[in-house]
Amino acid sequence: MAKYLVIVESPAKVKTIKKFLGSNYEVEASNGHVRDFPKSQFGIDVENDFEPKYITIRGKGELLAKLRKAAKKADKIYLATDPDREGEAISWHLMQALKESPEKMYRITFNEITKTAVKASIKQARELDMDLVDAQQTRRMLDRMVGYTISPLLWAKVKRGLSAGRVQSVALRIICDREEEINSFIPEEYWTLDGEFKIAGERKPLLAKFYGTDKKMNVHTKEEMDEILKNLENEDFEISEVKKGERIKNPPLPFTTSTLQQEASKTLNFSTQKTMRLAQQLYEGIDIKGNGTVGVISYLRTDSTRISEEADTAARAYIKEQYGENYVSLSEKASKTGQKIQDAHEAIRPTDINRTPAALKDSLSRDQFRLYQLIWRRFTASRMAPARYETTSVKIKGGEYVFTVAASKVVFDGFLSVYTDEEENKKGNVLSQSLEKGMKLTLNTLKPEQHFTQPPAHYTEASLVKTMEELGIGRPSTYAPTITTIISRRYVSKEQKNLYVTELGEVVNSIMKQAFPSIVDVNFTATMEGLLDCVEAGTVQWKTVVRNFYPDLKHDVDEAEKELEKVDIQDEVTDIVCENCGRNMVIKYGPHGRFLACPGFPECRNTKPYYEKIGVTCPKCGKEVVLKKTKKGRKYYGCEDNPECDFMSWQKPSNKKCPVCGSYMVEKGNKLLCSQETCGYVEQMEKDGK
Repeated sequence: MAKYLVIVESPAKVKTIKKFLGSNYEVEASNGHVRDFPKSQFGIDVENDFEPKYITIRGKGELLAKLRKAAKKADKIYLATDPDREGEAISWHLMQALKESPEKMYRITFNEITKTAVKASIKQARELDMDLVDAQQTRRMLDRMVGYTISPLLWAKVKRGLSAGRVQSVALRIICDREEEINSFIPEEYWTLDGEFKIAGERKPLLAKFYGTDKKMNVHTKEEMDEILKNLENEDFEISEVKKGERIKNPPLPFTTSTLQQEASKTLNFSTQKTMRLAQQLYEGIDIKGNGTVGVISYLRTDSTRISEEADTAARAYIKEQYGENYVSLSEKASKTGQKIQDAHEAIRPTDINRTPAALKDSLSRDQFRLYQLIWRRFTASRMAPARYETTSVKIKGGEYVFTVAASKVVFDGFLSVYTDEEENKKGNVLSQSLEKGMKLTLNTLKPEQHFTQPPAHYTEASLVKTMEELGIGRPSTYAPTITTIISRRYVSKEQKNLYVTELGEVVNSIMKQAFPSIVDVNFTATMEGLLDCVEAGTVQWKTVVRNFYPDLKHDVDEAEKELEKVDIQDEVTDIVCENCGRNMVIKYGPHGRFLACPGFPECRNTKPYYEKIGVTCPKCGKEVVLKKTKKGRKYYGCEDNPECDFMSWQKPSNKKCPVCGSYMVEKGNKLLCSQETCGYVEQMEKDGK
């Protein structure tokens, strides 16, 4: 009997796939990559037309020996690594490392780990797709070139083991740019006005919002609001318009990697890394009572919203049976993205729609269950009919002014019976059926309210993934590792859900922008991703991309090295005396930013936190205000006498007092603002920063 060897990436898949294939199939795992560039060398032979030099990854020698032994006994070898560029590259490296005849090696891929999909893949075994391999190899080489050549410069400039990366440096820049926007944002005052009206014969009052005259009015100041209130004092109010209509809300598309990460962050509070880890477990296989180990979702790294015909048919049949024919979508919703889609993949979906979350609850951990439920509901909703609402909008006239009120009620829930988002859960107005045009209303009360415009929100993991996807930076498999890297290197700190740049992140971003503007340029990085897609499609040769990229990078590195040679980075001496040995302490850089150290190291090992004085006296106690950092590295300003004095400010305070209310003022861009938001006083900062 013929013997077959199947090699997968993850040991978690071995048992499941062996069970599907029978006794003449041996299933082994490569545990991810088996070959890579050496850690101690560049690994790319620039002189020899950029030939890569690969070596066996340390610790993989024994595993490879075991795989070679199994390969020798096999009549056919099926390489069943993941169905994407990286999986294709791992298969190619395995082919090189196994040293077997290429004629006996076949590539197989499956989008889900089910008996049907795995058996079908064996029948559709193919040759290796070298365009996919080349695309992944090019990405790895570009990343190697950036990391290996730029990181030593950061070491020289900032003195401790920092690193740069092609995608991570752009992600860091995006976050830094947002921080600058927030720091220079000047709030603007505006006012809203709510009216409460009594309807004759009704107990519940009608709440309406001020609109303006025939045109929408924006109210900016208290004086403008007082004028409107004065004009409304003796007015009679009546309903001038009642409009009824219908609104349709379409179902969502099924999940891609990016939208799954965003939704899991928003609704389940999962980090991108946690979402991908749990999704990997659901894809690789869950031990279901009575069924053994089965993959319950399709492949998790995808930017396609396409669904296979079989899955679509099964979903529609399920919806018809469970909810009724009128709940089944009449048309398949097309993807709205204009970018190239890796269409070999489907969207993320359950492998069997009949495996409801409730049916699997006992077989899943709490977090696995919550993620599976999200995927199942989203996929089911995507095959369902739109929701329909009846809308009512009412205009109330008082003199020249108009108030409006709008309400909607669901007349057909459609996909909402399965999947609702946060906005849908907020209850809207319910209007009385008795409202008619010409009806007189009695004004109960007017409620004017002062507001201030808010700065752009800090990035969260979810909003950063969304932005990276929109800008074309990175691909489904890179979002989570990129974010994990910039957080673990302490360039960015995560507090609650928000991402904040640390002092270290600011320093690295500043050097990258100055010395390597093209590397941190969003458009340049997106163009490189487009070129990698062209390599995958077979329209661009991979060496062409590398040949064009490296000389410019080398030129920038050489220039930066010359510039850095001119900068003699001396330790800055302070007037703070070391209490152990009496020397003046110096400022040094560590992995968490700046700190004070005794220059007598190693005899004296005294260190302490460094707090930079900013030349401002504390508004509470009159001592010095210093620049501090939270445990996670986010900057703030606090009193040097903490904890006795609890003064703190996220914005840099000024010695100048607000001429209107007397509070301390803070710097925002080139302006000074009163720290009391309700005051709203703003003035231009003088050139000397006073």
